[in-house]
Amino acid sequence: MHGIFVMSIEQTKHPPYLGGDVRELSYSPSFESSNDPWPKHHRVYLVLRQEILEGNYPPDQSMPNEVLLAQQFGVSRITMRKAMERLNREGLVERHRGKGTFPIAANEASPIQASISGVLENLIAMGLTTDVDVLDFGYVSATSIIAHQLQLTAGSLVQKATRIRSHHGTPFSLLTTYVPEHIGRSFSQDDLTTQPLLLLFARANVTISHAKQTITAKLATPKQANLLKMEPGDALLCISRIVFDEHQQPVEFIEGFYCPETYEHQVSLGVKTHDNQQVWDT
Repeated sequence: MHGIFVMSIEQTKHPPYLGGDVRELSYSPSFESSNDPWPKHHRVYLVLRQEILEGNYPPDQSMPNEVLLAQQFGVSRITMRKAMERLNREGLVERHRGKGTFPIAANEASPIQASISGVLENLIAMGLTTDVDVLDFGYVSATSIIAHQLQLTAGSLVQKATRIRSHHGTPFSLLTTYVPEHIGRSFSQDDLTTQPLLLLFARANVTISHAKQTITAKLATPKQANLLKMEPGDALLCISRIVFDEHQQPVEFIEGFYCPETYEHQVSLGVKTHDNQQVWDT
């Protein structure tokens, strides 16, 4: 797959507590003044969780107490306590009376990896090394959006399948696929539980040529959160992909939601000249 890769990232990182004057650790602006619709304790939890998983708090040192953390984030102690209680419930911190709260070091990197370069081969490999639970399978009339993606007439019959993919018993992706009816009739729901969709295409004499993919971030809905064992409002990696055959016809549209702590997407980049400027190229 080739194309110009343009990405803009804006990130604020909070440094771990290193001791010293508390006034040096104050964050600005505070979470109290934010217009974010999510509860303050949820936003504090997300930041602390990220810092713990990234190793910003050494596991052999206690974290700042709730009073100091509340000052750092500009929130009340009650808000901070709720965030810490959730981290404790999820096994990300341990509390020791008289010693403090200690982060639990992450022992593994993201167990599931996929690369945009060689994406088709990686998708087959991932399908063979993970477990699948088919939640829904059947044929529906294509909405205007699905019909547009598959270059069909609105209302055309398409196969729709919703699957949960897990690794060692931990769900990491929620996938919904749409396939034109004439291709979908070549495999069953049971087939989807045992073989990657790309191999089922090959069995149906469909030769895959390439795919177009979009990656963005979304917040988990209550239904998605329940299926992926997370909290509503947690961040999800959203990948939309249209797969084409050798005749440049779409044969699959898929929308996948991935837990960021158990899945990472790798991109190999090179430099090329475009409009007399050097740009990153996938």
